[in-house]
Amino acid sequence: MATLKGKVLFITGGSRGIGLAIALRAARDGARIAIAAKTAEPHPKLAGTIHSSADEIRKAGGEALPIQCDIRFPEQVDAAVAATVAAFGGIDICVNNASAISLTPTAETPVKMFDLMNQINYRGTWLTSRACLPHLLKAKTPHILTLSPPLNLNPRWFGPHTAYTIAKYNMSLPFRSSRARRPSSSAASRKSWRTRRT
Repeated sequence: MATLKGKVLFITGGSRGIGLAIALRAARDGARIAIAAKTAEPHPKLAGTIHSSADEIRKAGGEALPIQCDIRFPEQVDAAVAATVAAFGGIDICVNNASAISLTPTAETPVKMFDLMNQINYRGTWLTSRACLPHLLKAKTPHILTLSPPLNLNPRWFGPHTAYTIAKYNMSLPFRSSRARRPSSSAASRKSWRTRRT
């Protein structure tokens, strides 16, 4: 069975939820993990910070590097990637987990929220993958994992929350472009998504 021992993971939005769960699973193998997320101080409504996540990762058996980073800003993404490479020597896996969500119909979705979802979900994913790519191409088994859905144009996925679906589908598009490149010139790219059966 493959192991992540010694592998370097760069995870966006890893201070809680799915991102933290991925980090803890990798930590049990002995991975080295950079947590790039916005929350550095405790939030009154949301559990977890980059520092509490780092503590959990270390307790689970991994190495951790907490980095405060807002992936909407390329200079912060570039700095976070550079800090990871300086600390761990490279990057083997880029995990695009950070995401904004608003399950509201079009008439109830403010433009500000539309912009936020696309800035984080789509643009942030692209910025992060782009910044990691030069380092991934130096790794033996480079991977990009993006937490985004398969592209399904069934209207049922658009009607209730058009803006959110657009933003999440946009996250999936870089994955499709990377599959079109020659294997020797790109990292393996995968999407992960869980849906309920209906």
